[in-house]
Amino acid sequence: MELAETFTFRGDEVRWGACGKGEPLVLVHGTPFSSVVWRRIAPHLARRRRVYAFDLLGYGASDKHAGQDVSLGVQNELFAALLDHWGLDRPDVVAHDFGGATALRTHLLDGRDYRTLTLIDPVALSPTGSQLIQAARGHADAYAGMPPYVHEAVVRAYVAGGVHRTLDETEMRRYLDPWLGETGQPAFYRQIAQMHDRYTDAIADRFAEMRCPVTILWGARDAWIPVEQGYDLAGRIPGADLRVVDDAGHLLQEDSPETVVATVLEVLEGVPV
Repeated sequence: MELAETFTFRGDEVRWGACGKGEPLVLVHGTPFSSVVWRRIAPHLARRRRVYAFDLLGYGASDKHAGQDVSLGVQNELFAALLDHWGLDRPDVVAHDFGGATALRTHLLDGRDYRTLTLIDPVALSPTGSQLIQAARGHADAYAGMPPYVHEAVVRAYVAGGVHRTLDETEMRRYLDPWLGETGQPAFYRQIAQMHDRYTDAIADRFAEMRCPVTILWGARDAWIPVEQGYDLAGRIPGADLRVVDDAGHLLQEDSPETVVATVLEVLEGVPV
């Protein structure tokens, strides 16, 4: 999906796009990704819905700069502002990883309602962060100053750990390129430095307050967030439907895009696809 539109949020430009016709459906990506994760998903959903996607603040094609707040504490405020900008009252929402926490916080803290919420391997419960996150969180400046070729190798290995299969070079470049260069490299460690469990802790005791049906997809081979967190999360949300996907890792959109499409369509239509 092309992000042809720009929304100004507190002086920063956020890129977004929409395609298709029908009732609204919003896709929210995670970290260290961008809306590119939806490239195989959005075209199928756009046959039945008006699909919106955007790059979170500090991610993808959206603005990145020194001193920028890109934490979970601001992303839900951005999402709420975008929903208002688009004039969406009760869209269906599909959210992955960090985007899951963003969608949950927007619902529980900012009072925005959804018709349905589909979460894909979401960041939702503490402790958060993969091994790289834990290592780099307290030393972001040192990591940001690494030689570019070392940084690229780190990001490449990190992204590769999020999938169960192997990405080809074209696929890998889609994830690497936004985090390279004079702007991208410090931005990558900026978002890591600002990760903190307080943002998920703020909603951990409020999942019983969910006001829409929730479906959770989880890769059985997720090496970043173990599937046990999926069972824990589902147990905290009344009526949540947890579906574990075999032979899939954290980036389910790459490992099993057909499962994502089929599940979302089933949720939207209320009948098996």
